[in-house]
Order: sequence, then structure tokens, then C-alpha cells
Amino acid sequence: MKELELKYGCNPNQKPSKIFVRQGELPIEVLNGKPGYINFMDAFNSWQLVMELKKATGLPSAASFKHVSPAGAAVGLPLSEVDKKIYFVDPDAELSPIACAYIRARGADRLCSYGDWAALSDTCDKATALYLKEEVSDGVIAPDYTPEALEILKSKKKGNYNVVKMDPNYVPAPQEYKDVFGITFEQGRNNFKIDEALLGNIVTKNKDLPEAAKIDLIVALITLKYTQSNSVCYVKNGQAIGVGAGQQSRIHCTRLAGNKADNWYLRQCPKVLGLPFRSDVRRPERDNAIDVYISEEYEDVLADGAWQKLFTEKPEVLTAEEKKAWIATQSGVSIGSDAFFPFGDNIERARKSGVQYVAEPGGSIRDDNVIETADKYGMVMAFTGMRLFHH
Repeated sequence: MKELELKYGCNPNQKPSKIFVRQGELPIEVLNGKPGYINFMDAFNSWQLVMELKKATGLPSAASFKHVSPAGAAVGLPLSEVDKKIYFVDPDAELSPIACAYIRARGADRLCSYGDWAALSDTCDKATALYLKEEVSDGVIAPDYTPEALEILKSKKKGNYNVVKMDPNYVPAPQEYKDVFGITFEQGRNNFKIDEALLGNIVTKNKDLPEAAKIDLIVALITLKYTQSNSVCYVKNGQAIGVGAGQQSRIHCTRLAGNKADNWYLRQCPKVLGLPFRSDVRRPERDNAIDVYISEEYEDVLADGAWQKLFTEKPEVLTAEEKKAWIATQSGVSIGSDAFFPFGDNIERARKSGVQYVAEPGGSIRDDNVIETADKYGMVMAFTGMRLFHH
């Protein structure tokens, strides 16, 4: 098959629409559903991310995409008991590494992952399919599916869930083309390799970069390679915990991603873990309620007439002082940036979210100020020398 007709493009008025290859055959097989234009944009971007991440780390990898940027990405490390609770995983569930990878990828920002496109580096198995079945998701791309997994996924969304099988041996053409306003742009495909060797130029006084932090920085950089720029990514334990995408200002990226990282960590606060949800409150409503509860708009879920719809009893307020104190206990976080940090204020903001390890291209006229700020907090910072813009 050389081409596949789509219902419409980005919007219903954009017709006709299709995907096609100039030479050879399309490297995909649609096993269920009818993916659309944006679905395939998410599918192909997320597929590249997870395959590069697995190649760089040797670990099963997954991503959760929304609007052509990752809401989260992760490698398949085991889940802790707290992880299982905040990601709504049955404590007794048997989880495979690829299932753990997707659960953690989606857990980076569960609000942004609502209605996501899932990408898996490895065969989708029963454990992964069972978790996907209970989440609001538009589709999944993987190199293969076990018969049990495929049967489970085909039952999702009244039989309309999008399931795409991707040829893992597909090699794209070295040149890429895009039409904008009737004018064709051409560029070489971004085949830049991201691995541990990219972290060798450590410019701070502290040069102690543990293996776990190297994996985290690789996760951050590969995630950024497929995130709409400007972008910044916070990572901990092989899992993106905050992605700031598409901001015009670098500091706004850092703040946005940092706020998401803070929210991820606040979900683990004892008061949040202990929220007395009613048994009939679904996962999306719980995610929304938690997001509001830990925000400055907490009264929206704690007001009389509101809390009764969510909780069996009225929760105590999580005060600003309690939130600040909890976030201050976060540590060992890594941060990556797709372009240089122009000022030390980015490092100052990152520190507030527990950042200890940094990877950025370097090359700012104020690199000395950025390095000085990192040294002030004993951070380890590597200059990669490579910008990772993605548009």
C-alpha cells in the first residue's frame, strides 16, 4: 500500500487528505479503527521517540502524545507502590516492562494525556492492553501485538479504538519535505544520535554524573527532540515528569515544565494520596479533582455541594505552606533543554523542583552566568553542543 486516504486533515474542512510515500510501501498496518491526520502525526513522532529511546538505553520505552508533542515519555523500570497508587494500578497487577513504561509515560501529566496517542517500542502485551483499556486514549502504535492484547484493544471505544502496527525495520528517506502556504521546504532528516557520549563535556565544578542520571538526561534529550520548540523537560527515574512545549521564552518553558514536575510530585503527598474519593468517581474525574485540589483554586472541589460529588468526607485544605514544604523535599531530578539557557534564572527555577543534573547545548554569551548559578547549587551540567529544535 503506497497511500491511505484519511477522513480529513487537521480540521474537517481540510479535504482531501491522505498519507503516502513517494517510493516503496507505507510501513504501517491499521489493525483496528480509522486513524486521522493528527493521529498519524502523533503516531509517527511518538514512534521515532520510543525507538530512539530504546536504542539509547536498551530499555523498553513508551510515550504518551498529544497534539504532536509528548505529554510524557519513560523507560520500563518497575513501579513503586506509590507509583501504582497515583497511576491507578491494581496493587496485584502483573506488569511487564513495556506496561510499566507506558504507565509511567502517561503518569507524567495525566491531564495532558487524556485522549492521548500511545507509542510502544516493544510488542503490546496483555498487561499493557488492559491498562490502556481503562484509560481515555485515541490510539496506539507498536511493532506488534499479542493476540490477547489485540482482542482487548479491539473492544475499546465500542470497537473503534485505533491500533496501528509499525514496521520496526522501516528506514525513512534522508530528506524531508513540508508544504507551507504553497511553498515546499526541504531539509535533511534529523538523524543526530543522542547517547551517553553526548554528556561528556561537563562544565561545572561538580562532575559526578551517576549512571541513573545519565539515563534521565538521555530520556530528557530524546523527548525534547520530538517536542515542539521551545521546550524543556524534567526527568526522574527514567520518566519525564514535566514537559514544557512550544513556548516563545526559555524561562516560560522552564517554569511550565517545572510546575508540571511539581504537580507530579504533589500527587505523592500524603494528603493527596489519602483523598477519600467515592467509589463511583472515574479516573479522569479523579485526575481533574486532584489537579484542582493541589492548585490555588482548591475551593472549587472543597466547597459545599462540590466535595460531596467527589469525596466520602470533606478533605482538609493542602495549604500553600504544606505544598512548598513538600516540593522542597524533591531531589535528584534531571533537566534538559532543546537550546541554550540564556540566563541563570532558568537554573534558579529548576532548582526549586529538585533539579541536580542539567544537559543543554551551551553557546550563550552568558554561559558563564549559567555555569556560576549551577555551581552555586552544586549541580552537574553538561554542554551537549547540539540544538534540538523541532517544528
